[in-house]
Amino acid sequence: QLVESGGGSVQAGGSLRLRCTRSGDVFSAGCWAWFRQGPGKRREGVAYIDSDDATSYADSVKGRFTISKDNATSTLYLQMNSLKPEDTATYYCAADEGCPTNSAWLGPGYEWNYRGQGTQVTVS
Repeated sequence: QLVESGGGSVQAGGSLRLRCTRSGDVFSAGCWAWFRQGPGKRREGVAYIDSDDATSYADSVKGRFTISKDNATSTLYLQMNSLKPEDTATYYCAADEGCPTNSAWLGPGYEWNYRGQGTQVTVS
């Protein structure tokens, strides 16, 4: 099970830190990710991190967002800085046994084995 928190409303240029706690079967996952879906937009991958803490980011967030995890507390984070109105979306935590092997994870059709219910981020 994955549970997100930390969303909210912020002005452009501000920061938010999303958190995802995990439990149960999800502990066996080797890859952790965030994706988002904005109003009237297609779902898109944001970032992922593997078991060795290697990361990958969508170009739209590179340099502004940082994905990280704390294995001791089973928590996944997404630090979001320099937020823009186009970052407004519902953000979802996701996980799978392995990380993507191509760029398909960036698009709307990529399916993760585990996902949370989402947390809303609004940037004005």
